Amino acid sequence: MASMRDIKRRKSSIQSTQQITKAMKLVSTVKLQKAKSRAEQTDPYFNYMYKTVSSMLARSGNINHPYLQAGDSKRKAIVVITSNRGLAGGYNSNIVKLITGSDFPKEDLDIYAVGGKGVEALGRRDYHIALDASYMMEAPTYPDAAALCNKVLEAFTNGEVGEIYLAYTHFKNTVSQEAKMIKLLPVEIDPEDAEDFCTGAIDSLTTPLLAAIGKLEMESKDLGLKNMMEDWKNFMIQMCEEDDQMAQAVRKKGKSLEKCMAQILKVSFETKAQLDDRIVRAAGLKPPIYLGIPGKAQIRKIAEKYYKGEEK
Repeated sequence: MASMRDIKRRKSSIQSTQQITKAMKLVSTVKLQKAKSRAEQTDPYFNYMYKTVSSMLARSGNINHPYLQAGDSKRKAIVVITSNRGLAGGYNSNIVKLITGSDFPKEDLDIYAVGGKGVEALGRRDYHIALDASYMMEAPTYPDAAALCNKVLEAFTNGEVGEIYLAYTHFKNTVSQEAKMIKLLPVEIDPEDAEDFCTGAIDSLTTPLLAAIGKLEMESKDLGLKNMMEDWKNFMIQMCEEDDQMAQAVRKKGKSLEKCMAQILKVSFETKAQLDDRIVRAAGLKPPIYLGIPGKAQIRKIAEKYYKGEEK
């Protein structure tokens, strides 16, 4: 029988574990909220753009382009999105089941895996792993995605594969996610949406706001914006939501978030002022310190001047 000292030691150990898991839960909650916010912002843009391209092609008549025609090869490329780690519920297993339960013979598939769990699970089942891009999951960037895209497109244009699919997890809410597989190439034309647009049943195939948000988000990811600069980007999205002309201006060819951020940063250095020595010393620093952080009014003025070519 355990002594009182052993019981107390075990109790203390369990309490320490509870504190650690509670801290981990809090961190995970914050990360989940950020991921949820990004998913809710990008999902409408993805859906509208996917429909827009398909519908525009349906209205354009017969176009002779390789991306609109299935290749001669019976092989299919599937870009598989999973995680690098486990303890994710059915996140990874549902994607694997989606592929293994499909009508595609495994000998006809080339797997382009983004995520270590997909490589492990499908590799064990003798699927051909054409590319292991697990490294992308740790810190995904636009250049990495573009490089993967180019590899898959090269296989398609060279006739190595006849179709390209994407297998991913669609976020519905925090307790419900759905494993999906969509065809990327050849582009599937949606004649019903095109007919609705032509007859006036719907006014547009997408909106300037969704397009502007999508552009800003993609540019932000490419630049790796964090902290204060990410706040600047979020404020520009708010400006687009408040002003249709701003949303349209953001989409202009030649205008980029990078150049707009450069303008804001330049003004920040030009308008920096000396901080009160008492504040500097309270922060444990040595005066004098000069700092320039533009407020929302100044950021609005710079962004409108850059994107819209006007100053208010």
